Amino acid sequence: MRPGEEPPQPRPNGTPMPPPAPLLVGYARTSTAEQAAGLEAQQRDLSAAGCGRVFSEQASSVGSRAELVRAMDFVREGDTLVVTKIDRLARSTIHLWDIVRDLDMKGVSLRVLNLGGEMVDTRSATGRLILNIFAGFAQFEREMMLERQKEGIAKAKAEGRYTGRKPSARLKADDARRLHAEGKTVTEIAKALGIGRASVYRALETAPGTAQDTALPVA
Repeated sequence: MRPGEEPPQPRPNGTPMPPPAPLLVGYARTSTAEQAAGLEAQQRDLSAAGCGRVFSEQASSVGSRAELVRAMDFVREGDTLVVTKIDRLARSTIHLWDIVRDLDMKGVSLRVLNLGGEMVDTRSATGRLILNIFAGFAQFEREMMLERQKEGIAKAKAEGRYTGRKPSARLKADDARRLHAEGKTVTEIAKALGIGRASVYRALETAPGTAQDTALPVA
């Protein structure tokens, strides 16, 4: 069931009700520096595309995105998460691929209304091909991030600045980044560390060196 939904009641003859129809669920985002009109334009486009529910927020590319987490929790198997452009959803190819993998594990597809002037849906062959390309970039970024972390630790040790274990909150953030670099999904990391997915996303988005992540294409 979705958050806030009542369990389905059986028919008078005792047979179970059919599962609810799949939904198109929209997500709209603008940065805190952008005008509200940009958010309203996305909301209109998503509604016109058939989205019955739209989650919206103004959040920076590196800040926490509470409405994105809510949207990810809301969607169910068969649903489609819809965004106007990729850069409205994710801040890097790593972030995008993590979101897509989480959606895929739930049986949810992603639809981008404008990717280079075309609509792309991950249920289509073209959509899967594009995502496989993104996956390759994401793996490259993970390896580069892990390498930068190793180099940073080695340099700190050489300069006598390495302090060993860190406070628990910082340690969990580091563990989240390590597990992410090993290819774990956000959901898997959250379960392993006993923290929320929002905390995992926040740890990954503030990881040292992520400012060098490959920028997402803007159509």
